[in-house]
Amino acid sequence: MKLLNYTSAYFAGILLIIISIWAGLFYFSMLDEIYDSMDDGLENQKLLVIRKAAADTTILNQPEFEAGYFTIKEIPAAKARTYTDIYQDTLMYMENEEDYEPVRLLRTAFRHPNNRYYELQLITSMVEEDDLIADLLYSLVWLYLGLVATILLLNNFLMRRIWKPFYRLLERLQKFRLENPKEFRVSKTNIEEFRLLNETVQKLIQSNVNAFNSQKQFIENASHELQTPLAISLNKLELLIENNNLNEEQLQILASVISNLERSARLNKSLSQLSKIENRQFPEVTDTDLNDLVKNLLEDFSELATHRNITLKLEEQAVLRAQMNPDLATILLTNLLKNAINHNHSGGFVNVIIQENSLAIENTGAGKPLDREQIFSRFYKGEQSSQSTGLGLAIVKAIANLYDFRVEYSFQEGLHRFVVYPTPALPSPKNRGGSFGCCAVR
Repeated sequence: MKLLNYTSAYFAGILLIIISIWAGLFYFSMLDEIYDSMDDGLENQKLLVIRKAAADTTILNQPEFEAGYFTIKEIPAAKARTYTDIYQDTLMYMENEEDYEPVRLLRTAFRHPNNRYYELQLITSMVEEDDLIADLLYSLVWLYLGLVATILLLNNFLMRRIWKPFYRLLERLQKFRLENPKEFRVSKTNIEEFRLLNETVQKLIQSNVNAFNSQKQFIENASHELQTPLAISLNKLELLIENNNLNEEQLQILASVISNLERSARLNKSLSQLSKIENRQFPEVTDTDLNDLVKNLLEDFSELATHRNITLKLEEQAVLRAQMNPDLATILLTNLLKNAINHNHSGGFVNVIIQENSLAIENTGAGKPLDREQIFSRFYKGEQSSQSTGLGLAIVKAIANLYDFRVEYSFQEGLHRFVVYPTPALPSPKNRGGSFGCCAVR
């Protein structure tokens, strides 16, 4: 939920609680005022009726309300002395409404100038509580909706203006890349908290940029400094191994040293390559045709496959293109194909299947599945081969993560299967001037 909607929901909920409490207090306060007003009116009417009765004795005999809004009947003096003014609510049948309606009743007693005592009852119409509640509720609902709409509009307008520097900063942070730090700029603001946030983010970014550059420089220097002595050592050892004065045991030792140095060189190259990928040092992105790339690589690997008696097959069901760096595309497919060939057996095969949204490479090999949890980890080896650096699939995963591709592994019916799901650069056409089919390279 967005911050604006989150605060608006809080405002609406709090406002509902406040209006509900206020409505209850207002209702009972209004009822109290209404009763006070009616009681004052009845008190005034009482004085008027008593004054009128003193002047006109004909109204002293009015036992029912049919003739007006009051009744008068004679009572004993002893009873009259115990009377106090009594106000109460009651129901009375109203002919015009043809129903019982609520009325306010005042019962009192008074002494007439003729020294007789009379009971006086006065009534006045009162507001029906159910109608009052309905009207009040209806008004409050409209009031609540009006207030919520007003608050939402004001909140939306004010929050967007007030939080504008924050959203700008958030947008620029989402687009920020360590390899292009100059593109990051913060907006000026008069709000102290946002100004402090901008300064803190700038310091944090600068610190990360410095660390990134130092790390990149260290990796480049370390890779170069290691590669040079490794290459020199290999050259000298290769010259030494050509010496005819060495015995068989010495030649084996030299061959083992050369093998380890070659593996160290490959490891150094792979680590450097992996670091560059993770540091996004391949900015160039083009519309890469994976079909053509696979064909070229299969041609390159054909000699190695023939030497190991492994059949290479290609099945094109569609044209697959991806928006990525062409060098990284080559590295990704090279590592997958090399992995499929190196971990195969004589008489086996490697099958590449290109579909509209995926590229699968399946191969024969070890009769048990690899560890899916660790297969893309650095230095993982399904087979403890001294020739493998354990970084090939880690590089594949790093490239896939760079472009938000999916890479999946499965093992079924004795076949190891890697599937890459790239994001197509353009909708793949059904054909490109010819029919798709299969081919095999031996």
